[in-house]
Amino acid sequence: MKVEEEASAAVLNRLRRAQGQLSGVIAMIESGRDCKDVITQLAAVSRALDRAGFKIIASGMRQCREDGEGGQEAPLTEAELEKLFLSLA
Repeated sequence: MKVEEEASAAVLNRLRRAQGQLSGVIAMIESGRDCKDVITQLAAVSRALDRAGFKIIASGMRQCREDGEGGQEAPLTEAELEKLFLSLA
């Protein structure tokens, strides 16, 4: 399963944003910022990573449906998709 080009751009944007947020969290810890502020930003990083993963899985589900309708690659099974989805939950 490959990530669609359109989904890939959105995923990369989210991951770059998360990377910047994570750098900010590291800087906050190094500068001794308040725990509440650090946790708030860390939660934002976590959500950004989750959303990137969900976007990849949603793209994969769409591809699997299309592959089942005559595409080139063997589609992922329902169990494989479920396992991927649950790995993010």
